[in-house]
Amino acid sequence: MDPFDTGSGGILRQPKSVWATAGASVVAFMGIGLVDPILPSIAQGLDATAGQVSLLFTSYFLITALAMLVTGFVSSRIGGRKTLLLGLALVVVFAGLSGTSGSVGELAGFRAGWGLGNALFVSTALAVIVGAAAGGSAAAILLYESALGLGMACGPLLGALLGDASWRYPFFGTAFLMAVGFLCISVFLKEQPKPARKTSPLDPLRALGHGGLASAAVSAFFYNYTFFTVLAFTPFVLDMSPYRSGAVFFAWGVLLAVFSVIVAPRLQKRFGSLRVLGGSLVLLAADVLVLGYGDHTTAVVCTVASGAFIGVNNTVYTELALGVSDAPRPVASAGYNFVRWFAAAAAPYFAPKIEEWTDVHVPFVVAAVTAVLGALVVVVRRRALALPQAPDSARPGGTPMAEELRPHHVAENGDTVFAN
Repeated sequence: MDPFDTGSGGILRQPKSVWATAGASVVAFMGIGLVDPILPSIAQGLDATAGQVSLLFTSYFLITALAMLVTGFVSSRIGGRKTLLLGLALVVVFAGLSGTSGSVGELAGFRAGWGLGNALFVSTALAVIVGAAAGGSAAAILLYESALGLGMACGPLLGALLGDASWRYPFFGTAFLMAVGFLCISVFLKEQPKPARKTSPLDPLRALGHGGLASAAVSAFFYNYTFFTVLAFTPFVLDMSPYRSGAVFFAWGVLLAVFSVIVAPRLQKRFGSLRVLGGSLVLLAADVLVLGYGDHTTAVVCTVASGAFIGVNNTVYTELALGVSDAPRPVASAGYNFVRWFAAAAAPYFAPKIEEWTDVHVPFVVAAVTAVLGALVVVVRRRALALPQAPDSARPGGTPMAEELRPHHVAENGDTVFAN
């Protein structure tokens, strides 16, 4: 069935509960890139350095990584609806408090609380959308991935529009929008059955004992360092007004959405997952290297272009992580994300430090190297990254290789995945 079909079960004919959750997901993903265009304004308003302001990302993603161990524990005990509402409530509170901050330390602390709320919400949203969707999971997953792309694109735009008046307004705006999402989910989403088995906080760590899942997580760790060097450090290099910076990252987000939802599956079908992932990582490394050494116009173009490679990588990594092991998909997702989000916390901290120790070019050299390392892990561990769902693509030795498999979109049984 075509998920875009307007008939029953198509993406445009979903219950109000699905639209309410998807709409709140857009706002949740907006929070990741919201601060991008206003980072220089925050630094100026709070009399802080680029390294200090980078803690807004570090605290956010450090808590997000740690929260991956407990989101399944919480949702398997109180249910998906209550977990969503708890996450939204935390985001409303801490996003609002972020707008009242008087120092970078306060703002970083409030962003940490925001990261906990976002982890609880986003890690549960896909399962809820799939469980409440009409006509199967295909349209629901596409709707969720579209919400991710739209949120990543609109976050910098909202940050620019509100941040042009004051760096505080984007935080207040996010708190308001998430409060609306809280009300919509409260009204339209009914509680769904709790999982038959309760999840332990140690289950995601045990799942990483599988060689394929561990390989995917390590490769994604290196990739995420590159990703968040672009997202958190580039705004200082571009040194543009909030409007101009917001426009750059809006275009970046649009490419990310298009290549994640539309282009990546087509490339996978034609070339295979591992070939696509390895090639995209190498191209991302080249793009980041040119970004670091090019003039201002070149840096803008390369920043926007990186969204295409990041969109492809996000989709392929998610499918590998959730399909390569025999662990339950929520548990595999939590273990995988626990590892890779530490890089999202590290890159915003180390990139400005590396610039202080050397010059503005070297952080991008490091980011290019980490992208290549991610590709090398994929090549060296390609047998461990075999996806067992497609035996017709097995090599002569009988091992089905991920690079030859058709893409299989995840969460067909309502399992969770966090933010691609």
